[in-house]
Amino acid sequence: MDNGEIEGTDDNEFASSSSSKGVGLGVGRKYRPVVAHDTDRAVLEMSSLDPSSFPKKIKVSTQPNSGSDSSERSLPTHVGANGSQRESKLELFGFDSLVNILGLKSMTGEQIPAPSSPRDGEDVSITLERPKITGVKSGTMMGVFVPCLQNILGIIYYIRFSWIVGMGGIGESLLLVAFCGACTFLTSISLSAIATNGAMKGGGPYYLIGRALGPEVGVSIGLCFFLGNAVAGALYVLGAVETFLKAVPSAGIFRGTLTNVNATGVAEPIPSPSLHDLQVYGIVVTIIICFIVFGGVKMINRVAPAFLIPVLLSIFCIFIGIAAAKKDHPASGITGLSLQTFKDNWSSDYQRTNSAGIPDPAGKTDWNYNALVGLFFPAVTGIMAGSNRSSSLKDTQRSIPIGTLAATLTTSGLYIVSVLLFGALATREKLLTDRLLTATVAWPFPLIVYVGIILSTLGAALQSMTGAPRLLAAIANDDILPVLNYFKVADGSEPHIATLFTAFICIGCVIIGNLDLITPTVTMFFLLCYTGVNLSCFLLDLLDAPSWRPRWKFHHWSLSLIGASLCIVIMFLISWSFTVVSLALASLIYYYVSIKGKAGDWGDGFKSAYFQLALRSLRSLGANQVHPKNWYPIPLVFCRPWGKLPENVPCHPKLADFANCMKKKGRGMSIFVSILDGDYYECAEDAKAACKQLSTYIDYKRCEGVAEIVVAPNMSDGFRGIVQTMGLGNLKPNIVVMRYPEIWRRENLTEIPATFVGIINDCIVANKAVVIVKGLDEWPNEYQRQYGTIDLYWIVRDGGLMLLLSQLLLTKESFESCKIQVFCIAEEDSDAEELKADVKKFLYDLRMQAEVFVVSMKTWDIHVEGGPQHDESVEAFTGAQRRISSYLLGMKEKADREKTPLMADGKTVVVNEQQVEKFLYTTLKLNSTILRYSRMAAVVLVSLPPPPVNHPAYFYMEYMDLLVENVPRLLMVRGYRRDVVTLFT
Repeated sequence: MDNGEIEGTDDNEFASSSSSKGVGLGVGRKYRPVVAHDTDRAVLEMSSLDPSSFPKKIKVSTQPNSGSDSSERSLPTHVGANGSQRESKLELFGFDSLVNILGLKSMTGEQIPAPSSPRDGEDVSITLERPKITGVKSGTMMGVFVPCLQNILGIIYYIRFSWIVGMGGIGESLLLVAFCGACTFLTSISLSAIATNGAMKGGGPYYLIGRALGPEVGVSIGLCFFLGNAVAGALYVLGAVETFLKAVPSAGIFRGTLTNVNATGVAEPIPSPSLHDLQVYGIVVTIIICFIVFGGVKMINRVAPAFLIPVLLSIFCIFIGIAAAKKDHPASGITGLSLQTFKDNWSSDYQRTNSAGIPDPAGKTDWNYNALVGLFFPAVTGIMAGSNRSSSLKDTQRSIPIGTLAATLTTSGLYIVSVLLFGALATREKLLTDRLLTATVAWPFPLIVYVGIILSTLGAALQSMTGAPRLLAAIANDDILPVLNYFKVADGSEPHIATLFTAFICIGCVIIGNLDLITPTVTMFFLLCYTGVNLSCFLLDLLDAPSWRPRWKFHHWSLSLIGASLCIVIMFLISWSFTVVSLALASLIYYYVSIKGKAGDWGDGFKSAYFQLALRSLRSLGANQVHPKNWYPIPLVFCRPWGKLPENVPCHPKLADFANCMKKKGRGMSIFVSILDGDYYECAEDAKAACKQLSTYIDYKRCEGVAEIVVAPNMSDGFRGIVQTMGLGNLKPNIVVMRYPEIWRRENLTEIPATFVGIINDCIVANKAVVIVKGLDEWPNEYQRQYGTIDLYWIVRDGGLMLLLSQLLLTKESFESCKIQVFCIAEEDSDAEELKADVKKFLYDLRMQAEVFVVSMKTWDIHVEGGPQHDESVEAFTGAQRRISSYLLGMKEKADREKTPLMADGKTVVVNEQQVEKFLYTTLKLNSTILRYSRMAAVVLVSLPPPPVNHPAYFYMEYMDLLVENVPRLLMVRGYRRDVVTLFT
């Protein structure tokens, strides 16, 4: 539906058009286009109905002691912005009107007490609070792409890559790049899927792993990943210092060492910087980087381009130099781009090397493909640099997938091209002996490559020193391990203590001063984290709970499983001993967290898996409420029909079809119940036969569920027993599904109103959600495809149940072609634009595609009298007025004869005529709005108002009849004070 087609008309237009042409609401009406000076097209004015067009109000005198005055005084009031009190025009639906958006606060992670179902006469106040404005936020480029690129593109490329091509040959080097790149690419896909499954707090991969695999696994892998980032910072610092000292030997404070070269054509020995120089300069550089990190995200974003741009320029100069190189120019051993050289370097030539990496038959290091994997893999790590800073990103769901995958593909492409160019550029001897071949061939002079190496490593060190403290602070903020409380930080604050601790670890590794000892440690910790991310996505994708709706669609559980397997294989290829040590460290942390850590329920994937098991699931989940991420609808389908069914059909056929629509891919359980009137001892065998028949019918309808038959004196008592006792542990039904009793007036079934209202009240007391289906006969089966829209009239905060039901409907073939429209009912003095923006942002965070409209209700005066109109809704309204008036007169006459208070349904009632009429106007306006904008909708969902206290059940049925009048297919939904959707992953 185009927004431009929706426009309210003034009262005179409605009166004239409806009286003169007799056109029904929403049929044949032409809407004028919205012009520039109009309000937002999504803001609808329910101005088509005005009290002046309605008949006179009900006038029935009651006894003085009927309590009408006290009832009037107890009407709920709301405090407006100016502090004055006003009556709520949506009080029929309860106090938690969507106008107060935001009851959405409880879905954003804030802990607020669950409100009870308010009734007439209760005073309720809601305190609204705008979200806190946090510090500077980064976008995709500066927040994810640049940090990832700086971390990935580091020292390995400059000083080890050409050597790897010489040792492994072009063929195996391409295989090496593809093997390691596939690992990080698959991990990036898994990371993108999890990161787009909801709002993401600080902590990056730790947050994702912990929320998917549980706090114990999350903390153990998170701490290992923190150590890996801290140690990686030392690796990058040492690489920068070593390059600097080689470029400027005179800067050395201590005397360096010379390495003699054997069995090569190089005559002169190769100088190496002193270990003490590496330590001194490394400590100084680490302290400087620490001060930059202390400046916060704004300072880091300013400094990062200064490190990255010279790096990209140096790579460009390397490619220019390769293209311009000729035989023995700019150095001996350079052949220029030669096909013969390419052929000579295609195969591998693994040799022994000395400590400087120069081939030496007497060397202590023996190289093979596995060793090359361990040496090269740090060149593809760094894909988590953006997610590590998730708390500093504007939009994690957009920035993390785009930035991470772009950086991964960019660097992988660069590595593949470089393998081909280096392999065709120089002889194998030159590749193996010139550790800085990139500087040798760079145009116009080698110094630019030295600058590129230094700045690339310093940039990577900066990103490691930025991400690691935030990761540690996120672990501490989750309050799982009390020993980490020192590193907690407030929202939007910089983790200064964690930064100092990270710098301390980095300095300790710098003092070691050996890159070859540090590299395997970093690699193992990174691979352990990548394995956790892949396993998290694998588990979530395999379970496919209703909360699993990532925006990133290009993922599959098989890809995540392959990615996890690749990570484990690479760990053992590099070093089985380091693999065992890293796994043992993670296991020790896991054991410590399980003993000393505090319990945390994050709705992790293991809990969702337990939920799909039987007895073990119940024992694992306990008796507490299920987390919104693991919430599954368990419908209690009330099969007792309001009327008769064909023989041998124990349940309405379309009820089973509707129950299947409430499940995602058929997962979940339904409980089909029916009530057999009579004495249990006499009807026990009949109940068993009926239960068997119902169970057979459920299997025939291919609906996962169980059948139960309850024997009770009457329907009300039977249902009250069912709603209290049905289910076991967390497998208790949470939604009651039943058919709307459309036949009650047609067949004059006077006992239905009291029974129907009693069932709804029982559900409210038992804290069960309610879904009432009107138009069940027209509900489509699995082969009847629907088109159009699924329209939601979202009036009260229901924990997101109505939104989730609409999403579940879209997963069915019958409704997959439909689109969702959300109509938010607001009062006339609410800020419609702000409400619309909030709802749009809320739906975006929930990964739900829907068009949002705000319907504003104008004030109406129930004292204004007017003549009847020839409108279908108004005719239904006048009929309801007439029947209620007649019912009240009968009650009054009976009370006068028996000299008792007004009685209905066996209890005393207090009738506030003004309130009754207001409720009728509310349902009339809502029905008219539905008919106007949703007449052609595939299905309409609307909030179900609770039965008002002290009103006869007959009145409530009149309200409901007026609400559903002429709507062919309608779902009335009421939540149960529990959130069933959540913003966070």
